[in-house]
Amino acid sequence: MARPVKPKLVGEAPRTDYFKPRGIPLSQLEEVNLTIEELEALRLVDLEGMYQEDAAREMGVSRQTVQRMITEARAKVIEALVVGKALRIEGGSYILREGAGQFRCGRCGDSFPSRTGRKGRGWRCPTCDSSE
Repeated sequence: MARPVKPKLVGEAPRTDYFKPRGIPLSQLEEVNLTIEELEALRLVDLEGMYQEDAAREMGVSRQTVQRMITEARAKVIEALVVGKALRIEGGSYILREGAGQFRCGRCGDSFPSRTGRKGRGWRCPTCDSSE
């Protein structure tokens, strides 16, 4: 039996969710899907300059998980840039951090304090019981 996916803590929602090469119609483009948590791992390590261990602590996962997400995300971004594919940013298993100990559910959008939302192993939304 496969392990359940642990939601990752995300500090910022993406400002845009789609990038495409200029001059090519959408109907002719293939897409590469980058998840929200992969983008967050790239943001923390590559943009903010954090060590992987610190980024892992920030996201509530192991360093190995952050390393895997960064490797996969970089490959997807490079594929989109080099081959000329569109890059769609969506999906994944995450909880959006709202600041000052607040989190937002990736499914229903409700916010809740960090002390709630725990249920056994991993995070759960107290409103919809989602692990997103």
